[in-house]
Amino acid sequence: MIEAQRENLSINKLIAEKREIIFAEGDMIVPDSKPDILNTICTSGVVSIYKKEAQEGKVRMDGAINTYIMYMPDGTENTTRGLNTTVDFSESINVPNCNDGMNIVSDVKIKSIEAKVINGRKVGIKASLEICLKVYLNEDVEVINEIQNENNIQILKEDLKVNSLVGRGDTKIYAKDTIQIDNMDNLAEILRAQVCLVDKDIKVSYNKVLTKSEAEIRMMYLTEDNRINTLNYKIPVVGFIDMPNVTEENICDVNYEIKNIIIKPNSQDEHSIYIEIEIEAVCYVYEEKPINLIQDMYSTLVNLEFEKKQIMTMIDKKNITDIKQIREKINIKDIEGLNLIDVDVVPTIINENKINSKILYEAELSLQFIFQDTRTQIIIKDAKIPFEFTIDNLQNGETLNTNTNMEIKTKDFIIQDGGDINCSIDIQNDTNMYRTANINMINSIEENGEREEQDYSIVVYIVKKGDTLWNIAKEFGSTVDGIARVNGIENRDLIMPGQKLYIPKFERIMEPSYE
Repeated sequence: MIEAQRENLSINKLIAEKREIIFAEGDMIVPDSKPDILNTICTSGVVSIYKKEAQEGKVRMDGAINTYIMYMPDGTENTTRGLNTTVDFSESINVPNCNDGMNIVSDVKIKSIEAKVINGRKVGIKASLEICLKVYLNEDVEVINEIQNENNIQILKEDLKVNSLVGRGDTKIYAKDTIQIDNMDNLAEILRAQVCLVDKDIKVSYNKVLTKSEAEIRMMYLTEDNRINTLNYKIPVVGFIDMPNVTEENICDVNYEIKNIIIKPNSQDEHSIYIEIEIEAVCYVYEEKPINLIQDMYSTLVNLEFEKKQIMTMIDKKNITDIKQIREKINIKDIEGLNLIDVDVVPTIINENKINSKILYEAELSLQFIFQDTRTQIIIKDAKIPFEFTIDNLQNGETLNTNTNMEIKTKDFIIQDGGDINCSIDIQNDTNMYRTANINMINSIEENGEREEQDYSIVVYIVKKGDTLWNIAKEFGSTVDGIARVNGIENRDLIMPGQKLYIPKFERIMEPSYE
């Protein structure tokens, strides 16, 4: 009877990846309190995901876009007004191999959004959303790493370090605050609002993961005396996720998602704006676990039968953070005399190229300059800045699985004569990387009778291409140690086709008889 010692390994297996463009559409009737629309100036939005669910062969997502429309009114002295509405969407995305209960990590971005005037009291809104999905399944496997009652069993082992899942946890965080505006500004309406999560960080202590970030809110608003102002504000976003056995040496991946958002003028104070954001933080914790994996075995005395199973696991997992500085001069026509109110900067990766020890990224910045003329009319100008960045000093970079997120850390724009603008932008690149390894493991072992004893004392064998000492020893019921000793082989991993080897017979040790 063979007794095997087993070790548990928890694998967060990537089942499927899917990138898809979906569309969200809706109409809005202009409230009676607002003037008719002559034409729209610009449209922006913030995405919330109410619910996502893994189902058989698909992922169901429900969400909304909190939409802001700036428009030029018809027949009034006011040159800019604003509309705010919510565009709901619900989509079932086909994802092969997806099943109920699997875990979903999603990233949803607005690729484009526009509002078209249907008539003076109605607009149609259409947005395209880029949805990136990763579907995971947590699988616990038992790995045989030791044979306890070895009966002349020869064992081939491999030392590996794998990233085993310690656990998964999540928490809901509610970030609420009332933002004060200038006392000189009597708030009329919010023209534009954007929310993004920045300055993300984690701390580990006492079986908990502390997630820290800030919700950065950028707004443009209209005052009662027809002035346009902007404000930037940050709300702390702090949550605790219970995670038994987590340590500071573990790698923690935290994904944030906005579930719901409320931005509205404070009814109690005309100099403030109320904000409430519901955020879900999901944390996956990994440990680097060394395992001594049995790859193959045989006995010189008995026939062994065992099952082999291949599992896919994660190795070499790490996170790399880098800052890319962009210093560019661009030219935009017809901006003389205009006042720059704000600039939206959106970074996008265009191409990723993995070569040997590095990863080369081609990317671009999409810039939307928001100007105001002397009549308080809003004027939009768009520009793009292409750029590249590199991650160096990698081992076998072409085999890495990567996910890179870019965050604007700082930005500054100086307008010069002739429409030239000096752009100074710092981008933080956070790259999560790992390799996928298919490893063979032995699942179960049984003895099936004695091995037939060979009637030779030594065999001469000519090495063929692809041979190893292990395979040769296994075929003849000998041992790697015996073959290496008889042939004076020092490097057991180095044998050459055509090489002549002497294969010694394994000597059975007979129990003494006491008759």
